[in-house]
Amino acid sequence: MSDIFLPEGRLLNTPENCRQCASAAGLHRAMKRQTILEGTALMAKPDLTLRVAVGPYIGEIPREETAEGIAGGYTRDIAVLSRVGKPVCFVVERLEERDGALLPILSRRKVQERARAWLEELPPGTVLPVTVTHLEPFGAFVDAGCGVSSLICVERISISRIPHPSQRFQVGDEIYAVVLEQDRANRRLRLTHRELLGTWSENAQSFSAGMTVPGIARSVLDYGIFVELTPNLSGLAEVKEGISEGDRVSVFVKAVLPQRMKCKLLVIDKLPPAPPLPCRYFLPAGGRMDRWDYAPAETCRPAAQTIFEDVGQ
Repeated sequence: MSDIFLPEGRLLNTPENCRQCASAAGLHRAMKRQTILEGTALMAKPDLTLRVAVGPYIGEIPREETAEGIAGGYTRDIAVLSRVGKPVCFVVERLEERDGALLPILSRRKVQERARAWLEELPPGTVLPVTVTHLEPFGAFVDAGCGVSSLICVERISISRIPHPSQRFQVGDEIYAVVLEQDRANRRLRLTHRELLGTWSENAQSFSAGMTVPGIARSVLDYGIFVELTPNLSGLAEVKEGISEGDRVSVFVKAVLPQRMKCKLLVIDKLPPAPPLPCRYFLPAGGRMDRWDYAPAETCRPAAQTIFEDVGQ
């Protein structure tokens, strides 16, 4: 995985970013090398110019340089206004003097164009660090690098189905995702997440008969309750009155059956609500995967499978 085009906010407090932003000489070197830096957007002027804290200086990003596509009208103003109070990436365009003070003139657009060009060359199966920026019922929007947005559809978040991405993420979460597909015709990067949360076997190895563990009731049916033990592992419990979908519960593990891909459970009690736990990741060596099979090798049951290939769009 590259650390060149990280999601915004990851560079802000690094020693190198702080060092280069601390002096005029450092900013001059960064300008010559077109080094990507970060500062905090302090305010947006009426003309949409962003004022940015750059070390001890206050820099400006002119409206047409605030985001890729802003000048052409296909990026909305709210995408810029929503950065106020948050980190923004930039390169230094020039150093001016105004009212006796150094004024760095910056471009975020150029960084995003470089980041998008890099992202478009990544093959499917590449693992990326991303940051959750916005949640909708249909999926989680993430910063895939330098503010370039991508979407993880809700059905690609985990094997366990959830009614809303907020059941799994919160805005600001630093997570991982995998390049699923390159839609080069529309310049869109499609991401997936569930493949990094482990196979059935990888998840099931944390549980054994006799344990009592917390879980979430995901589906309440006439014949039983499907309880999520991890985002990629669920088991079936007997019906228990008073349990609704979304409830946290404690469950007794009666049996774990790899050949049948089943966990037999018994609901013990209803638990108080709690925020989603950080995801546990099973990251591939080398930062890339070619395929992913959820089912254990010893079962014949159909299960989720992902083959990562570039279809040459």
